[in-house]
Amino acid sequence: MATLIRAEHIAHSFGNQKILEDISFTVERGEVIGLLGPSGAGKTTLVNILTGQLKPTGGSVRIGEEGSGEPVCLETGIMMDSFGLYERLSVWENLRIFADIYRVSGERIEKLLDRTQLRPARNTAVNKLSKGMRGRVNLCRALLKDADILYLDEPTSGLDPATTWKIHQLIREEREGGTTVFLTTHNMHEAETLCDRVMLLNQGKIVEQGVPGDICTRHNSRGEIEVTLRGGEKHVIPNAPESETLLSTWIREEKILAIHSSEPDLENVFLRITGRRLCD
Repeated sequence: MATLIRAEHIAHSFGNQKILEDISFTVERGEVIGLLGPSGAGKTTLVNILTGQLKPTGGSVRIGEEGSGEPVCLETGIMMDSFGLYERLSVWENLRIFADIYRVSGERIEKLLDRTQLRPARNTAVNKLSKGMRGRVNLCRALLKDADILYLDEPTSGLDPATTWKIHQLIREEREGGTTVFLTTHNMHEAETLCDRVMLLNQGKIVEQGVPGDICTRHNSRGEIEVTLRGGEKHVIPNAPESETLLSTWIREEKILAIHSSEPDLENVFLRITGRRLCD
């Protein structure tokens, strides 16, 4: 795959306060990469740098396919945590303003209203919408352009499960259409569900990165298997040759209801590395 974003040793400070330190990573075309960390870890600052809203105080960012000569202008969609919508205008009027700026047809607005299930609220003022519906309007705005890269900053923060599911579906559709998605979140389940790769960010530093399953496997220090037998009896046994006889017996006797390995989830990996939780 072609590399669309290459960040090398990014650093950023506000006065004497370090926000980001020695951040390096790549993002490939057509993948969803997640930046996972608690509030205040520096996620939004990094997105602002990638989208050109801030200049890093150190390091460099290259946007565009490598090997294609000079960096090209890629279409970018941005959904930030702050809504930035015109409160007294309707959903359609908000989208029409940005469609005019982007030189996008009204036909695309209509299609997006259907995709995000916002057509019933088409003529409703934004200040009368729920937080979940406002989030979908903001996502519509980010999707107005046929984006090469979509930056989503905490797109489901504070939303109900049904709205979160709808937004996840839209993100999957964008990925299937070839869009590269850069997602920031503190939601471990969201990252594991949507992301091809994740970066764990703590106090401005990347403390781990890779495929979510691979990260969890790397940090599996217990080496155990939990077996639940029919009737609810549970056993924790070593994931080692000495457990072979016992497991074989349970299998022959058809006693096993469920088997689980002991690798941690991303939440527990983050806790082991940093001593704090993602939701802090």
